[in-house]
Formats: sequence, C-alpha cells, structure tokens
Amino acid sequence: MTSAPPPLRVLVCGTNFGRFYAEAVRARPGYALAGILGRGSAASRTYAQSLGVPFYTDAAELPAGIDAACVAVSSAISGGGGTELARALMDRGIHVLQEHPVHLTELTDNLTHARRRGVRYRLNTHYPHVAPVRAFVDAARRLVAQQRPLFVDAATPIHLMHPLVDILGQALGALRPWRFADPAPLPAGIGPQPFRSLHGLFAGVPLTLRVHHQLDPSDRDNHALHWHRISVGTEGGVLTLADTHGPVLWSPRLHIGRDADRRFVLDGPGTGRLGFGTTAVIGSTGTFRTVFSDLWPEAIGSALDAFRDAVTQGGDALRAGQYELAVCRIWSDLAARLGPPDIVRPAVPRPLSVSDVFPAPGESRSDPDPARARRSPGGAGSGPGGAAADPRSLGRTATGPGAGPFSSAQPSSYTPSAEFFDLVAAGHTATSSVPAIVGLMAGADLGAGPVLDIGAGTGLVTEAVARARPDAEIIACEPAVGMRAVLTSRVFSDPDLRTRVTVTADAAPALDLPDRVSVVLLCGVLGHLDAAARSRLWGRLTPRLAPGGFVVVELMQFDRPVTLPETRLATATAGHQRYEWSFGGAPDAAEDGVMRLHSIWRVYRDGATEPTREVHDSYRWAPFGLTDLEAESGMTVTALNTRPGAPPLAVLTPAPGTPKQVYVPDAYRPGGL
Repeated sequence: MTSAPPPLRVLVCGTNFGRFYAEAVRARPGYALAGILGRGSAASRTYAQSLGVPFYTDAAELPAGIDAACVAVSSAISGGGGTELARALMDRGIHVLQEHPVHLTELTDNLTHARRRGVRYRLNTHYPHVAPVRAFVDAARRLVAQQRPLFVDAATPIHLMHPLVDILGQALGALRPWRFADPAPLPAGIGPQPFRSLHGLFAGVPLTLRVHHQLDPSDRDNHALHWHRISVGTEGGVLTLADTHGPVLWSPRLHIGRDADRRFVLDGPGTGRLGFGTTAVIGSTGTFRTVFSDLWPEAIGSALDAFRDAVTQGGDALRAGQYELAVCRIWSDLAARLGPPDIVRPAVPRPLSVSDVFPAPGESRSDPDPARARRSPGGAGSGPGGAAADPRSLGRTATGPGAGPFSSAQPSSYTPSAEFFDLVAAGHTATSSVPAIVGLMAGADLGAGPVLDIGAGTGLVTEAVARARPDAEIIACEPAVGMRAVLTSRVFSDPDLRTRVTVTADAAPALDLPDRVSVVLLCGVLGHLDAAARSRLWGRLTPRLAPGGFVVVELMQFDRPVTLPETRLATATAGHQRYEWSFGGAPDAAEDGVMRLHSIWRVYRDGATEPTREVHDSYRWAPFGLTDLEAESGMTVTALNTRPGAPPLAVLTPAPGTPKQVYVPDAYRPGGL
C-alpha cells in the first residue's frame, strides 16, 4: 500500500491577512503550519502561541524543514517589505506564495530569482479562488466554448483591479489580444466623480470597464462602493457575476418569432424557448460574516492546492509564470491610463438592509419619524448578518422559575433544532468561541470550584473545555429537553466526561449553585433574560466567583433591536440529504427592546430544489451590550477577539482591588491581531 505523502510544511508571514492563511493551512488536509513570521509585536507572538507554533522575526532564524511560505505582507507597491522577505525565503530554498498586489518589475525579478534558486514562486490574486467567482469562471468557459463572446462589461474598485484582470483571463480562456483607450473624459465643472470608464479589447472581445477610482490610503480595503461585477454576453444570453461573493446570474436571450404580418408568435411550434426563465440565480449569498468565516479561508485553501501542485511538478518558475506576468502587464497598462486614484477619507458608511429598500407590505419606504424607523423592521441600524453566525448562540435557553418574562420559552424550546444543531455547530464552534475560551482557560486556577456552563446546549463548549483542562470539574446546565438529550449522550459516551461533567436541567437565574465556582460560561444565553433577571443572576454568581475567577459571555453583533432579513448561514450534508440553516429576526411588535429571532432548518434529498422537511424555531431575545454587562454585573468587562467573522466574546472579572485577576492575552483584545 502506498503511504500518503508527508504534509507540506508551511510558514505564514504576517498576522493581519495572514490569519486567513494560517487558518486555511491548519484546516486543510495535506498541510502543516510550521510557524508564524512577524515583526515581533506582542499580538503576533501571542497569536502564534495560541496556534501552538513557533514564532520568528527574521528569515535567518528559520530552521531547516520548512517547505513553503505564504507571504501576506505588503509589497513595495504598498509601502511594505513583502518582496524582500519573499526573496530572502527563496534564498533559503523555500517555495513562496505571495499575496497581491506586486509591481510588474517586482514580479519579474521574483520569478527570475525563483528560477536561480530552483524553487517555485506564485502570486496569489485571491479572488479568482473565491467560490462564486470560480463558479462564474467555470460557466464562462463553458459558454465561450459554445458561442463567441460578443462583449464584456466589468466594474471593480481600483484596489481589486489586478484580480479582475486575472478573473477575466480565466473566464475567457485567454488574455491576448488586448488594447485599451484612455479613460473617457469627464464633463467640465461637475467636480470629483467616483468612477472612471474606458473601452478596449480583452482577449479580442470588446470590453467596457468602470473603475471606482477613489482610495482611502489609511484604509485601502474599505469604502469600495461595490466589488467585482462582470457580464459576458453571447448571442445566447448574458452570464453575470453580480458580486465577488455571489450570486451568478444567467439571462437567456429574448427572441420572439414573427408571423407573416410581423406579429409576435406567442404559442405553437417554435415557441418552446418562451418557457425559459428570464434570469436564473445560480448559488446563493451568505452574510459578510460568512465571507470571512467560510469563503475566504476556502479560497486560500484552493490557492494553496494549486501552489502545492506547482511545487510537486517542479520546473522553471519564470517559464511557468508567463501568464502571471501578462496579467500584471495588463493591470499596469490600465493603472497607467487611469492615473493615480483620487484620495478620499470618507466617513463610516451606514449599510442598509434589504428591508430598508424592500419594506414589508404596508410599511412606508421613507418614514420621517426616526423613533418609528427604529421600531420598524426596516429601521435604522438594521442589516443582514448582524446576528452571530454561530448556531451555538441559538442553542441556549434560560427558562425556569424566576427566569423573567424574556425567557418565556418552555423547556421544549430548541428541541426542534436539537436534531440538526451539531451538523453545522461543531465545526463553527471549534473555530470561533472555543479557541478564545480555551486560551483563557489555559492559565485559570480551577482548584477552588467547578466550571459552570450555563445553557450548555449540546455540550460542544463543555467538551472542549474538558479536553483542554483534564483537571476541570464541570457543571453543564441545559433546561431545553432536546438539547439536553444530546448533551447527556455526549457525556455518557465518553468515560472521562462521565467522571467530571454533571448535567442538570437548571435554568438561569434560578440555578442550584455550588458555594464556589472558578469559571462561568454564558454563551448565547443572556439575551433570553431581561435586565432584572440578568441582575439577579449576577447577584447570585458574583459572590460565588473564586478569587482569580472570571465569566465569559458571548454577545450578538447588536445591542438594540434590529431587523435581520432571513439569511442562509450554513449548509451540511449527511448521506443523501443536504441540510440548510437560515436565520433572521426583527423587533418584537408587542414589547419594546425585545427581538424575535427565527431559526429555520430545511432538509433536501438527492439534490432536490424543494425541501422534504422544514423545521422552524422562534426565540425571544433582549439585546444587550458591553455597557449593560458592566452596569448590571458590577464587574470589569473586556471585549475579546475571536477569529474574523465569529461572534464576539467578553470576559468579566471582579472589579479592581480583587487579589487576583485573569490574564487576557493581547491576541484576544480588539486590534490585537
């Protein structure tokens, strides 16, 4: 039997965008994270420590045995030293995948350097690997194989123009011939304009290009009015990438036959094409949160796979890089014609939700009363993706005596969701709240009392804490019958957990508490309690918290009622069935300050477009924020960072003056990475 090849040992350079590379390397089979290289900040060191890998500050420090490096450090064109670092790594015989953008001269020199050193070098433009873009590219190649492309319309922000050229080249299957005219002149006296337009040929196809030609130098990755938008037209229809992150649209050509009198022929022979849908939507959109949690790490994984294949095949890096050089040359030509972008420093925008633009029947599209707007589903501050995209946040309940009016769900609540919960929660929780909680638990003194997991759900965090701290005794409280059944099964199936985890049906705030607790976990729970019930809970917990103990609270991304349009947040498959989880919410019409959250599970069999089952759950939620926590608990509250796109966490510690305080690593503080 042939043994599997050893994993590619990968060094990640940089801990800003580099975090996405590190997560992709860790999650993808066939790779091993060999370490982090950074400038030496405490945040970068702590991040490497949290991943359990070495931290380096200089390529000269690197040990032997590193196969490849991902350089997610700005190149000279952006004012950074990424290119010098890439060459230093190649000097050590390390293959390099470098994040765009890189100047044409730098790219040429890097490929030449790789040839001399006998290693592979690739430039990652990232966005062609994003799943909806890949779907568009694949469809475009099938389209142009059948019919000659007649036109290409494209639009991009200036800082994503290099990836756009790569996307077009892959979609059309060629780059040459290309030729561009200078941008169309702007009318005199109209002032600064966000877009510049030009025409030309790309792969011999007529091209119209619009570029958002403004840039905030202090925040290059924000303030784009939109992302990539591309249409490829043939005589049979138009294929459109509506956004970098989807969906893809197919619009068949409208053509109606005419009779001898030049009237439209609407039925009979030859009219079958009138049954075509006017536009088909391929794929679906997630939230901005899932862009960071799912789409981007998966895209980096795809780029890594292509890079690994290039490394395995070997060969001349410069010869293999001719396509990359041509893409970069076209980008340079366009950039030279457009000239330097206009420098802007705009205010933080207020994104609108779909309900702001498409209100429910009977609602006004423009309401001058701001108070009414805040109460209505389309009110100010609403937006898709505002809720934690972690189903664990919905796997909690706080029913029981004294739980308060906002936890009126009965213990049977969440039972409909229990069947599906771990399908999507297991992987998501393992990469979101668990790493931060486990990091905090590493140095916690658990000798004074048990860990108390209030609203333990199906026990995903309970189990992770038990694994991280074999000395921990844990009390897992879960009043929801369905969720508790899974939790109990999880504990009973593991001999170690059975000796250390006690499962109870207690509900907050009326919990049966021990005299002392070391750590309290409240993930996705507190919003089920009103302010009075939360205050009562703090009044019972705080006196029992051991010196040096702390409380971890999972927050939503909002601290007041907002409208959350129903959004598909996760999918999973098992056997012949596909499971989709969607989530939404809106202010409760009957109670001020309260939201009604909705969770919907749909089950599809063997690729069907209609679900065989649809299961709904609904929950009350009283939003709260850090200020509320501090006021209600009387403790010091510190916001924590989880990975990009994951629900935020906060740690609560006794007020200053307590003999021992919990240590919060810089990597988990806002801005720490």
